[in-house]
Amino acid sequence: MSPKMRWTAIKTALWIVCLAPLGWLLFAWFVKHDLGVNPIETITHETGWWALFFLTFGLGLTPLKRFSKWGWVQRFSRPIGLFAFFYACLHLLTYIWMDQSWEWAAMLKDVVKRPFITLGFAAWLLLLLLAATSTTGWQRRLKKNWKRVHRLVYLAAMLGVIHFALRFKTLLLDWRPTAFAATVMILLLLRINWRPKPQPFST
Repeated sequence: MSPKMRWTAIKTALWIVCLAPLGWLLFAWFVKHDLGVNPIETITHETGWWALFFLTFGLGLTPLKRFSKWGWVQRFSRPIGLFAFFYACLHLLTYIWMDQSWEWAAMLKDVVKRPFITLGFAAWLLLLLLAATSTTGWQRRLKKNWKRVHRLVYLAAMLGVIHFALRFKTLLLDWRPTAFAATVMILLLLRINWRPKPQPFST
C-alpha cells in the first residue's frame, strides 16, 4: 500500500470513529427509541460531551508529539479540532432549535437565569474563529499570528469545562467535569512549561 493510500485509509477510519457517537445517537433515537425520558436533554448533553472530548483529545496531540517524537501525530490535530467544532455546533443547534424552538426571548431569559450558557456560547465563538482560520490559506495570511490565534483553543477548552461543570449543582454528581478540568489544566501547564531545546550552531 502506497503512503497516499495508507493515509487515505487512516483518514477514513478517523471519520468513522469520530462520527460513531452521532451514529449512535441517531440509531438510539430513530430505531431503538431509547434516549431516556427526555431525549432532547440527552442529545444536548451527549453532543456537548463529545465536543469537549474531541477538543481535549486534540489538545493532547501536541505534547504527545513532543514527548514521543512522532511527527505524524500532528496531522490529526486539524480534523479532530474540526470534529470538536462540529459536535459543538450540534450542541448549540439542539439547544436553540429542539429545546428553545428559536424563541429568542425565552433564550435571553434562560441566559440571565443560567449564566453558564453564556460561557458555552463564548467557547463556541472561539471554536468558530479557530475553525474558520484552520485552513492553509489563513495560515499563510496570518503568518506568525496564526499560532497566537490558535492558542485560544486553551481558553475555549477552559470555558467549555466551566460550562460543563456549572450545569451540575455539585461536582459529586458526575466525575466527568473534574476529569476534563484536570486534563485541560495538565495540558495547559505542559504548554506553559515547554521550552524547546536550544539548537546547536551549524558548522
